Amino acid sequence: MTQLLTLSPQNPSLELIRQASAVIQRRGLVAFPTETVYGLGANALDEEAVAKIFHAKGRPSNDPLIVHVASVEDMKLVAAEIPPVVSTLAAHFCPGPLTFVLPKLSQVPASVTSGLETVAVRVPAHPVALALIRESGVPIAAPSANRFGHTSPTSAAHVMDDLNGRIDMILDGGSTSVGVESTVLDVTYTPPMILRPGGVAREAIEKIIGKVTLRNNRPDSDDEAQVSPGLLGKHYTPNAELILCKGEKAEALEKLLDLAKQAQTEGRSVGLLLAEDDLHIFNSLSCKAYPLGVSADLESIARNLYAGMRALDDEKVSLILTRDFGAHGLGLAIHDRLLRAASQII
Repeated sequence: MTQLLTLSPQNPSLELIRQASAVIQRRGLVAFPTETVYGLGANALDEEAVAKIFHAKGRPSNDPLIVHVASVEDMKLVAAEIPPVVSTLAAHFCPGPLTFVLPKLSQVPASVTSGLETVAVRVPAHPVALALIRESGVPIAAPSANRFGHTSPTSAAHVMDDLNGRIDMILDGGSTSVGVESTVLDVTYTPPMILRPGGVAREAIEKIIGKVTLRNNRPDSDDEAQVSPGLLGKHYTPNAELILCKGEKAEALEKLLDLAKQAQTEGRSVGLLLAEDDLHIFNSLSCKAYPLGVSADLESIARNLYAGMRALDDEKVSLILTRDFGAHGLGLAIHDRLLRAASQII
């Protein structure tokens, strides 16, 4: 049975943090909140501990992990080189949802990096995460705390649903504030390359350092070692079939309305994962709806995205309908997650 400890997200109990750090130090697994999603943590420098992450999640070995440290200075515990651009960006975004890909030190187990010579590392912006890292005294490798490929967890309840009995402890620090994973920026390239869009928008990065490139959304092969977490073609998926409709808002909603009518004619239960201002056109139908927030507020859309998928799964819908929210700002990260979660893209 997994132990659940509830603590203040802003002022976590040192006693509870020490209980969790003791689990990390004895090669155990602790799920904990970050500002993005809940992470499943183990000592990043201990190969045996890292192996437990892959086993608990059912995660393939070709999908690398992000290493979490307590400060930019502590990146040197896992990185062989930290170029000046990291300090420039860190002054604006660290702690925060920005992960840097850097040349790795030899002491970082190959399992953490999928055998690559680079390591992904970030400083999380959550008091519970930072307290756990500091008290444990080691860098903490932590992918999302869910079954591999399933919708990422933004609450302790989501973690419990997926991993109860498979990990040692969950620290419940409430719901996460960003709701999608970190942006992964490979600074071994010139200009730097975004491998995975996330909580820091491309435009925000370019405002600080100028042009960055964007890696193609789809991997060459799911069998290859991935250069970043979250790049496998099928990822973040709910239990229900999810259909993503791309294109202009009005056209997309009309198409989704037709799909909802057709599905209900076939006797299927339909869930709507849409903005609040999208839902009125479905008033004539008896669909389950999870409003993500107003369409102009991409921060709310991102924060509620995974929780919405899980809530509609809890409603036992067989079909989830959603639309694209563009590629500007956080829209790019939302698009990426929906693209990989979708069973069908129209």
